[in-house]
Amino acid sequence: MAIPGCPIGAFASALAGALLTALACFPAGALAAGESGLKVPRFVSLRADPVNVRAGPGVRFPIAWVFVQNDLPVEVVAEYEFWRRIRDLDGAEGWVHKSLISGDRWAIVTGEKPRPLRREPKAKAPPVMRAEAGVLGRLLRCNGQWCQLRIAGRKGWIRQAYVWGAYPGETVD
Repeated sequence: MAIPGCPIGAFASALAGALLTALACFPAGALAAGESGLKVPRFVSLRADPVNVRAGPGVRFPIAWVFVQNDLPVEVVAEYEFWRRIRDLDGAEGWVHKSLISGDRWAIVTGEKPRPLRREPKAKAPPVMRAEAGVLGRLLRCNGQWCQLRIAGRKGWIRQAYVWGAYPGETVD
């Protein structure tokens, strides 16, 4: 609402209207490029251990917690200069320096029961192993419905819905 006789109020109203119009042009959930030029959100993995996760983007912010597992998949949900806001499997978010993450893809098996990994990306293909929930595997590729993981030196295909580290329908080469 503009305040009569106040040019700043009119400018603020016009700016708010322009921003709302611009936001309406983008579909919900659309991927945007972050400061790095890479898509946000995106999956990455932790490059090292330990990894200090901070309350904000910089060393002046306190350490909120520490990851002690390298190769753990995390989701980059925001970028600020050299810092990346990440989200883990449990939904916890914090900031890490970009040097502590890698574009290498890893995935965690999810669910309540062991999941079969199959010889081929087909429901009737013979299983090559079973993986418990929480098992970490190198994500080799995904076709939008199935992902191929390497776990303990063995490869197998698992339904994409049973892993955290790839988006539903995402293809990974």
